[in-house]
Amino acid sequence: MAARAAAALAAGLLGATLLSGAGRAADAPLTPVAYAALDGWAADDHLAAFDAFLLSCRAIIDRLPPLRPALPPSQALQATCRAALDAPVEDDAAARRFFEERFTPMRAGRGILTGYYEPEVDGRAAPDAIYDTPLLARPDDLVDLADGAARPEGVPDALTAARKTAEGHAPYPTRAEIEDGALGARAKPLVWLTRIDAFFVHVQGSTRVRLADGRIVRIAYDGRNGRPFTPIGRLLVQRGEMAKDVASMQALRAWLGARPAEGRAIMRENASYIFFRIDESLTPDDGPRGAQAVPLKAGRSLAVDRTRWSYGLPVWIEGRLPSTVGGAALKRLVIAQDTGSAILGQARGDYFAGSGDEAGKVAGGMREQTDFVVLLPKADAAALREAGSRP
Repeated sequence: MAARAAAALAAGLLGATLLSGAGRAADAPLTPVAYAALDGWAADDHLAAFDAFLLSCRAIIDRLPPLRPALPPSQALQATCRAALDAPVEDDAAARRFFEERFTPMRAGRGILTGYYEPEVDGRAAPDAIYDTPLLARPDDLVDLADGAARPEGVPDALTAARKTAEGHAPYPTRAEIEDGALGARAKPLVWLTRIDAFFVHVQGSTRVRLADGRIVRIAYDGRNGRPFTPIGRLLVQRGEMAKDVASMQALRAWLGARPAEGRAIMRENASYIFFRIDESLTPDDGPRGAQAVPLKAGRSLAVDRTRWSYGLPVWIEGRLPSTVGGAALKRLVIAQDTGSAILGQARGDYFAGSGDEAGKVAGGMREQTDFVVLLPKADAAALREAGSRP
């Protein structure tokens, strides 16, 4: 059993390579580290992290289907979740003790931590001259393609979704093609936003929309066209339109707003397109649902590479908030509950900053070198050490 567990960890947790820029570089071996060596560990709010962990555990134990599948939870993580759901954890000391007794910290390396958030934007139930861009419901001809599965004939391996046709399958239309009417009657608007707000909702994956009558509509992710995501900030830097050190979300919005025609053209170069649904099950205090299908917790949820990690794993991060909001140290325990197309590699994460404009200020300027330490269930860590931290 230990050998099988170690083999699974080696194949899944330690995949051989990660995407970095234009090429691939090897992940560093996972190495154990003491809790005492985690700077800030004792001062963290472990109960807040435990509450987020419980949300993941309920999804794991109840076998709640994720919105985007990740590595399956190990037997040890499932057992740890059962223990967490039964544990009388009511204060910070008990939460800290639970993590320390059941997990082994494993250093994953130093990498980039970006941030994301749930926007709150104005919108309309019907289009007008300002609110002219729809957020579309998932069309009935969109087919998700499983990771690693053979692609249907005519669909390139790089695509993660396809279009069901009378003849079989075809690549799903690009953003530009969808905007030009490629979906026909299958294009079903949920709400209407400004063009720039709609584009950034596609980047963030969810939003709260304030309608003219005062209602708040929660918009949740419901699929994507499977096309690769292209960061427009990178395009602007490559073309000399913007310096890399100032390419924040706020700077991008300002650039797009000042150049409507050029802005629309460069947004269309990102072929990825997201579809949405109205989520009436969330309370006003809930964050949006992440890829694990559980509500995200501000400051405690992390998007990870779903080909490297299982949802529900705790991750210790040591980095900083962006200088645009003061640059304070960011040292805390977060839970892997989400993923993203640009989140690639074991030492890579996207930090959920919360909802609204203040959270947007944090997320928009975040691109920080950060130390990542994953907490593995002790049985998994022991099996990994027995097999060696690499395949």
